[in-house]
Amino acid sequence: MTIQKIDALYTAAATAENGRDGRVASDDGKLDVVVNPPKELGGSGAGTNPEQLFAAGYSACFQGALGVVARKEGADISGSTVTAKVGFGKTEAGGFGLEVEISAHIPNVDAATAQSLLEKAHEVCPYSNATRGNIKVDLAVA
Repeated sequence: MTIQKIDALYTAAATAENGRDGRVASDDGKLDVVVNPPKELGGSGAGTNPEQLFAAGYSACFQGALGVVARKEGADISGSTVTAKVGFGKTEAGGFGLEVEISAHIPNVDAATAQSLLEKAHEVCPYSNATRGNIKVDLAVA
């Protein structure tokens, strides 16, 4: 597999303390959150968790990619929403892994156009490019 190379236009930095049961903060102070394992994984569920943060980032990034594609296609995506569901579980090899379902509600286009836009956005979204071939990512029109 070829490693994707980029000319970085921006670099984000965040630091975690105490892993999945502690705190994560960005270097600019705009993000500073308590992280705890969810109750489903035996934690307190008091804070957010890495999967929620990944889902938030992926959904926002995918919405942006959808906008790029829609502008090129002349499609109206006003009022649209993108939801990312990130699953966490054990892999067959004994470690842990993720899976993602991206669903989009695009009220101003028909289902076929919405599906086409999703597939094209999946090709340009940086999160999709980072996960392609590594984890299961399903796309759905909501």
